[in-house]
Amino acid sequence: MRMVDLIEKKRDGHELSTEEINFIISGYTDGTIPDYQVSALTMAIVFRGMSERERADLTMAMVESGDQINLSQIEGIKVDKHSTGGVGDTTTLVLGPLVAAVGVPVAKMSGRGLGHTGGTIDKLESVEGFHVEIDNDEFIQLVNKNKIAVIGQSGNLTPADKKLYALRDVTATVESIPLIASSIMSKKIAAGADAIVLDVKTGAGAFMKTLDDSRELAHAMVRIGNNVGRRTMAVISDMSQPLGFAIGNALEVKEAIDTLKGEGPADLTELCLTLGSHMVYLAERANSLPEARTMLEKAMEDGSALEKLKVFLSSQGGDGSIVDHPEKLPQAKFIVELEAKEDGYVAEIVADEVGTAAMLLGAGRVTKESVIDLAVGLVLRKKIGDHVKKGDSLVTIYSNFENIDEVKQKLYDNIKVTSQKVTAPTLIHEEITE
Repeated sequence: MRMVDLIEKKRDGHELSTEEINFIISGYTDGTIPDYQVSALTMAIVFRGMSERERADLTMAMVESGDQINLSQIEGIKVDKHSTGGVGDTTTLVLGPLVAAVGVPVAKMSGRGLGHTGGTIDKLESVEGFHVEIDNDEFIQLVNKNKIAVIGQSGNLTPADKKLYALRDVTATVESIPLIASSIMSKKIAAGADAIVLDVKTGAGAFMKTLDDSRELAHAMVRIGNNVGRRTMAVISDMSQPLGFAIGNALEVKEAIDTLKGEGPADLTELCLTLGSHMVYLAERANSLPEARTMLEKAMEDGSALEKLKVFLSSQGGDGSIVDHPEKLPQAKFIVELEAKEDGYVAEIVADEVGTAAMLLGAGRVTKESVIDLAVGLVLRKKIGDHVKKGDSLVTIYSNFENIDEVKQKLYDNIKVTSQKVTAPTLIHEEITE
């Protein structure tokens, strides 16, 4: 088998066989197939696409290129959730304790963030003492005992995907639905889940800017999951503005606590209930989505979801008392209100740029070596469609340095107020369960 023949085959629009895809991924992982040949192949895929069978084969070849997490010792159906990313996306912090409270095992492998704010682990480390450095046996024991635990990502999970993504990033081949879908799903499958719920973002603050592109990606990932034996569904949710109010690590932990109390932002609460309902249903803890949602709402109302958060944090060395005393979370030195300059309605909040403003404060990483300031960030006081009067606070800025003129200007440039009444964007666009 020669790589040049396989490049030519895909260039001419033909399907690659399972054996050919395995040959390519194995050879690229071990270094016998060079970057320039794989680069030519990925460009051919950008133009020619891949069939459903090819996408499933590519996904599993990447899964099998490295370690796979074995969760078989954990009782019950393990359901994982993946978000394609956004600004203020606090869903994992809420969903973990919430679905665990109704008996769904949450065995979560998470990473650190590179961008606007930290990843799930960074956010959880806002809680003093919390750590994810636990071995696999303890991880499994904690999930069986508490129904929830979080561990750091394995260094050798899907190495083929890591190599392929780095190559795509510098060869203008990132934006290919088959390659994006296979990349995401390979990591989820290698992490050991029995079923997967996908939160596919759409809008200005999302990777996929249009609903059509988001829909195509969602369908592609759901089909891959189902084709390789993982029950998979997707929710397409709006990211034309930040989700919830808080953008920043400790601030998002506080918002997660509020949400589990039933006092969180309406959009974050609704998205968590929607995603959580699918997780509970796929875990076979409920016979229908409405029944699953009722179970989750009850867990919020009776305090069991909040209690589960305390148990989770304390079981991994964290100070569980922050749930009752969030003032123990890291606190910023300076709190500044960004005041509206005119009366009107909030017409636009450019999610990516608002996220960048939070990063300028130190809430996120510019490079892997950057040190995150867990205390700083932003809390939105108005969302799209809200009425605002001159002098009202648009955003509360939490900073550890006094001069924040650049941050304030960035926010003013990207939060638009108009005299015309504006309709709030739809939060849940579609639910794909095929």
